[in-house]
Amino acid sequence: MKAHFAMFARYNAWANRRLHAAAAALPDADLRADLGAFFGSLHATLNHLLVTDVIWLARLRGQTPPPWPLDHVAHDAFADLSAAREALDDDLLRFVGALGEHELAGPIRYRTITDPAYVEQPMTEAMAHLFNHQTHHRGQAHALLTRLAGAAPSLDLIVMQREEAAR
Repeated sequence: MKAHFAMFARYNAWANRRLHAAAAALPDADLRADLGAFFGSLHATLNHLLVTDVIWLARLRGQTPPPWPLDHVAHDAFADLSAAREALDDDLLRFVGALGEHELAGPIRYRTITDPAYVEQPMTEAMAHLFNHQTHHRGQAHALLTRLAGAAPSLDLIVMQREEAAR
């Protein structure tokens, strides 16, 4: 199981770097334009992804996450958001790399945000959600980027796997 999540941590970092690099070429007004996505703009969607990963990583570590709502803007400046994203992706890679199979098989307990309650679930399910959630909203961000820029880089997992195999 660890190898599976290590691959998704690498994919997460790879896809986020590609998406942020492409988004950085846009004017700030385009990044912040409300295009009708769940969080409105590309900037807000990318902030949401950072916020939720900070929350989930704290939960996975057994820590109390920051008391942020899911639409919290952690970084108003796009360059700061991208730097924080890269640092968080590196942290997530280290976290997954340090996990043992026994930890993955165990439960985590945390308090939910939108409807506060305590939840206990297997760590593998929580980690599957973290990476699936990233893919879900990154797809929305990719669609927004395509709309704004006319094109966006491929974020297909197989592209990353082929790049890794070629190295």
